Amino acid sequence: MAADVRDVDPAELRLPSSRSSGADPVKLQRQIAKHGTSTAGMPPLLAYEGSDGALELYDGVTRATRVARLLPGTTVRVEVMGKMKSPKANSRRVGDAL
Repeated sequence: MAADVRDVDPAELRLPSSRSSGADPVKLQRQIAKHGTSTAGMPPLLAYEGSDGALELYDGVTRATRVARLLPGTTVRVEVMGKMKSPKANSRRVGDAL
């Protein structure tokens, strides 16, 4: 079965409930210092699709936050791991946490 890979605006991705406050500020600053605005070589973000079509991050909150903050409007590659039975559109977005 082929992987479901999409190009998505990271600001529109939903945060998992365990990270509803957003990216860890120390880790975010470390990534900004190391990678800046570059997305070259960045592995795809991992997400699950809610029953309403909204994508909730599973892995990559800090990377998504870095791109959303430094490169607004730029899309990133997201690999959709599967579907969830619950809707996710009401969850907090990465863009809300900036």
